[in-house]
Amino acid sequence: MKFACFVVGSRHRIGIVDIDASSIRALDPSLHDMIELIEKYDEFDVLQHLEGPAIPLEQVKLVAPINPRRNIFCVGKNYRAHAKEFSGSGYEAGAVKGAEIDEFPAVFTKPPSTVVGNGDTVDLHAHITSAVDYEAELALIIGKTGRDIAPDDAYDHIWGYTLVNDVTARDRQRDHKQWFLGKALDTFCPMGPWIATADELQADNLELQCWVNGELRQQANTRDLIFDIPTLVATISAGLTLQPGDVIATGTPAGVGIGFNPPRFLKPGDEVSLSIAGIGTLSNRFE
Repeated sequence: MKFACFVVGSRHRIGIVDIDASSIRALDPSLHDMIELIEKYDEFDVLQHLEGPAIPLEQVKLVAPINPRRNIFCVGKNYRAHAKEFSGSGYEAGAVKGAEIDEFPAVFTKPPSTVVGNGDTVDLHAHITSAVDYEAELALIIGKTGRDIAPDDAYDHIWGYTLVNDVTARDRQRDHKQWFLGKALDTFCPMGPWIATADELQADNLELQCWVNGELRQQANTRDLIFDIPTLVATISAGLTLQPGDVIATGTPAGVGIGFNPPRFLKPGDEVSLSIAGIGTLSNRFE
């Protein structure tokens, strides 16, 4: 199933998306947010909690499918070609030629205040950065609490998948010699358009694409991840309890703005669209 958060009239609701019919059917308002649905999902028959007729998607406003209760976990340099383009770009502080591929996953976070939904505008923050870049990523949503999760058990803890654009101010990322300040600006984590439950996807074999103003910039398959999904879940949960609703973004492939010479940073009016078959398309305008 695909679950979305949306606004119809003045009401915020959760619903089941019917892709073929381009419609959404609301769940009853006893569910207050997506995390509550995730927590109750195993014993909750969603089909018994549908309310009203299907609504055409064009008549609702989609919002971010989940409002994380804590920071989003993100993984850097997790596709080989991107690790190389980043190292050679001049925007990775301390980059060493020939050492582009890390021995362990590079993990950072983005605060919940970065999250916006499909169709929302992303603020370029022109007063503090002139080097805003895009990063298309598959993100997983944790469904079951766990700590020290073994790789073989990782998929048992995943409830679903969505798309994330890990928007980055490259100059702040470089100048501060760490990643948080370049990644944590308000609106810098478009997410959506909805969540596809884990049973619908083969997460280790998904085609990921990204377009800027209709130009294809990124294209890769999740089978090319340096550190696969089980490794990421095991690494992040080592000594740290993952909770239902936690979001882990798995990394971006080559083709970001710093991969061009000269770099192609985002400008006012640019539109970035990400897509994964089986999930959907996430599009945002930058201003």
